[in-house]
Formats: sequence, C-alpha cells, structure tokens
Amino acid sequence: MSAGGRCGVGDRRVACPPPRVTAPPPRPRAAGPPPRVVRRRTDLTALCAATAFFWLSLTPSLVPRPWVLQGVVGGITAAVGYAAGATVSGLVRAVVPWRPRAEARRALRVRARQAYWLLSPALTGWLIAESAQMQRRLRRLQGLPPSLTWHTVMIALFAVALCALLLLAARLVRLGARWLIRALGGWLPRPVAVGAGLALTAVVVTVGLRDVVFDRGVVDAADRIAAATDRGTKDGITRPASPYVSGGPGSLVRWQDLGYQGRNFTGTAPTRRSLTAFTGRPAKDPVRVYVSSRLPRAFAGGADEDAPFRAQARLAVRELERTGAFTREVLAVAGTTGSGWIDSNVAQSLEYLHGGDTAIVAVQYSYLPSWVSFLVDKEKAGKATRALVDAVRARLDALPPGDRPKLVVTGESLGAYAVEASYGSVEALLAGTDGGLLLGTPHFSPVARQVREERDAGSPVWRPQYRGGLHVRVAQFPAVDLRRPAAGPWARPRLVYLQNASDPIVWWSPDLLFERPEWMDEPLGPDVTPEINWFPVVAFWQTTVDMAVSYGVQAPHGHRYGSAAVDGWAAVVPPEGWTEQDTRRLRAYIAGRKTPY
Repeated sequence: MSAGGRCGVGDRRVACPPPRVTAPPPRPRAAGPPPRVVRRRTDLTALCAATAFFWLSLTPSLVPRPWVLQGVVGGITAAVGYAAGATVSGLVRAVVPWRPRAEARRALRVRARQAYWLLSPALTGWLIAESAQMQRRLRRLQGLPPSLTWHTVMIALFAVALCALLLLAARLVRLGARWLIRALGGWLPRPVAVGAGLALTAVVVTVGLRDVVFDRGVVDAADRIAAATDRGTKDGITRPASPYVSGGPGSLVRWQDLGYQGRNFTGTAPTRRSLTAFTGRPAKDPVRVYVSSRLPRAFAGGADEDAPFRAQARLAVRELERTGAFTREVLAVAGTTGSGWIDSNVAQSLEYLHGGDTAIVAVQYSYLPSWVSFLVDKEKAGKATRALVDAVRARLDALPPGDRPKLVVTGESLGAYAVEASYGSVEALLAGTDGGLLLGTPHFSPVARQVREERDAGSPVWRPQYRGGLHVRVAQFPAVDLRRPAAGPWARPRLVYLQNASDPIVWWSPDLLFERPEWMDEPLGPDVTPEINWFPVVAFWQTTVDMAVSYGVQAPHGHRYGSAAVDGWAAVVPPEGWTEQDTRRLRAYIAGRKTPY
C-alpha cells in the first residue's frame, strides 16, 4: 500500500477500500433466573393471615351449621385473609427500604416457615375441636340435640381446597394482566400500558363474573330449575272443589296457570267442615285468591314496565269480587317470597281464628328462589305488591264505610319486604290498614328499619320498643313479648313483628363486612350464644352461610316462626269474644298438625 492511499497488486494501482469498522462485542448479561411473572411460592405473611382468618371463621354465629358449610366459610375467609396479608406484605416491601443481609434473610425465612408448618396444623386441629364444642352449646341453646358430626380433618381439607382454588383463580387473573401489560408495552409507553392493561383486565373479569358466570350460569340454571318446579304440584295436592279459591270451579285463573306455589296455596285451603269441627260454630269456606307471574304477559302490553303488575292487580280484584271477598269480615293482602310462597301457618291461623270468614289475596312476581329474586327481582316485589294494595284499597273505598272488611297485611321474609315497600313508613302502613303481621323481615325493609332505628332508649335492637308499644310490638315469644310494656296502652290499628334474635335473614347486611352490628351488643338475644363475636369480613360470610341453614332449627329460632302467627293475628284482628284460652288451643292445633306444604 502506497502512502498516497493506493493499493497495488503487482504493477497495478487501485484505490484502497476504506478501513472496516467493527462494533464492540456485546457485554455479557448477568447470570440469574428469568423475571418471574407469578410468585412461585406462597407469601409467608399472607399464609399466616389466611390461617388466622380461618381460625376466626371457626367461631359460632347465629345458628348451628354443618361441617360442610364450616369448610365453605373457612375457605372463603382464608382466601380473603391471604389477599389482605399479601397486600400488607407488598406495601411494607415497597415502603420500607431496609432489608437484612441475604444470609440473615434466608435464615429468617427458613426458620419462620419451619415454625409455621410446625405450629399451624396443631393449633388448627385444636381450634376445630373447640369449635365443635361451641356448636354443641349453641345447639343446646336453641333446643336441638347436642349430638354433632364435626369432621376435623375434612373441614381443614375442604377449606384448604376451596382457598387454593380461589387463589389459583386470582393468580390466573394476575398472570393474564401482566401478559396484557407486556403486550401493550410494545406500542404504548409503560405507564399507559399498565393503566390500560389493568383497566381491560378489570372489565373482562367484571363482565365475565356478572354476565357469564352469574347471569348465564347461576341465574340461568336457577331459572331452569325453578321454571320446571313451577310447572309441577306438590304430591297430594289436587285441584280444589271450592268455588271460593283461585283455580276452583268458576275461577278466572285456571288451575294450571297458578304455578307451583299458587297451587300449593289455593289447593290446601281448609274446608268449612274442618273449620266447624275445630271451632264448634258454623263456618264458611275461606276465600283464597292468587295470580301468578305468567298471566299478565298474555293480556298486558305496551312500553310501561309496571303494566303487568297493574294487570295482575286488576285480575286479583275481579277474582275477589267473584268470590265475594269484599263481604267477608277480614281481607288480608299477603306479600309473597321470591318463589311466590305464602306461609300456610299464617294463612290457616287467620282462617281458623275467624271461622273462614276471611279472604286472602296475593300476587306472584317471580318463581325464582328468594336469594336469586333478592339479587335480580327485588324491585318487582315492591311494585307488584304496591299495585295490588292500591287496587284493593281503591275497591274498598268504593264501598260504604260500614260494609267494608277489615284490611290487614302480612308477609314473611321477602314477602314482608314487599308489603313494607308498598307503604314505606310506619305511619303510612298504620294509616292505610287495620293492622299487619310481618315475620322475619329482612334488614333492608324500610318500615322495620324505621322501628329499629327510632326505637325507645334502652330497648335492644333484637326486641325494639317503638313509641311505648302504642301501635307496634315485636315478639319472639309472643305470649310474653306482646304484653310488653305491661303498663302501656295498646291502641288500634296494631302492627306485630315476629322477629327471632337468631334469624340471619333479619340481620344480614353488607355492612357486616366492616361494621360491628348492634345485635351483637349486650344484652344479647335469648338464643344468641355469648361466644359470638364480630370480625371484619368473617362475620359477613358466617351470616351469609347462616341464611342457608336458617330453616335447620325449630321455632322460635333461626328463620322458623311456627305457630306464633296465631298469637300475632289474635292481637291484630281478633274476632268478637275471642279469649286467651282460644289462642292457646288454636296455637296447639296449628303446631301439632302436619304442614300442608
């Protein structure tokens, strides 16, 4: 190569190519494991929190529960505890910069895990055994045999399996969110990708749980089962021969159109003969009118969503007129539960009390189970019953005052809410009726809530005294409770609440998640164990599960009210000459007979 920048090959001279510039070799990456998308091992802090929550779930609640449901409560609350513990652990790591040395941290982690796996199984087994003793004491308190099957190992395994499934679902959601954020990170700045990924994940999870799992899964399955049941009839119940009940001869509502609960209600009306045999006096065939939820769709149209309810009410009034209901001594408007159920004890107590000189009318707004109706049809309960109350009231107002039957209202559980939603306040209910009997009224019912919130000072929430008991009284043991206060007058109209202190349907509320309820304050109700306590989240799930087993006890406990309706009606609307001895005799008869449905 010449100095002038010419390269020679033999005698030839050509231009030299520019020197080749090579990039520096890549720097070797530090050795180590790939970044983790999900935590490979459980967080010890979260694990301890989950175990502590499970221990708290072993405490007793309002009613005794079987070991399977104890496993359900334990698994759900353990998963909630794990989430809380993991959140706290993550916040501490993010806020506190100090860390011990690696060797010390590793040794501490090993020792802590060893201590956990050594102590937690032993403590868990002991506490489950103790919970069995608490359940037995609660059973004795509520008049149940103390014998109890309480599978310690199965409760623990069931709770662990359910908690693991919930944690797996949560981790899959987190995994999906991180993958989505990584995918969006190729097109968007990091903060935007994180926000968009979390928002999309929240939308997918919400829509999936609400529309797919709940609406198309749980609700559709419940709807199919309930619809199949609604087409049937309880064994032993046949079409009535009485022209005074819906579905009977001359009825405007066909027997096959009444639905399962409607056929149960109208097909079990007592006869004049049975009423006479009990009372020893001439009796009448009672009137029972029932309009199912399917009928108004056939003759009510238009864009007005309340039209079907008004159509139901108009048909019910026509049926009342056909049966001569407006000439009876007492006319009762009954609110129904989600499935359309009416308590036969409540209906027959009123009919036997008055020797059949009664009429009971009800409309069905849904055939779904009450817990599903509460979630999807609760507004229908108030609208349907309000339309019926308005139509009946308008027809009564057209009669001369001296020729009108006494108008009373009744309902149990969601049926009681339906009645209360029709009036909205104590004053409106008393002004618009001649009295009422409401049983097991849910916590969200407006009139019962007013009675509890405005109760007289010194009276407990589970037995509230409202304005000296002048018009409203609450009872669990009505033979005693309805006489309180002994010195105070009891004017008419009268509103009686049958409310058990241990009824979870009365006390269930989302507020239980983070607020201690008044019904856990001293003094406790007569059938509430002193071992009950409130813990955030735990008490909510315990009471939720209690609702599923609230019928597993005997009256007057849980959601069982038995023959107490006899005392309630005798106080609200007694016939002339009715005595305390008559009440005891009728109470014994209602309690001793086989419930027709």
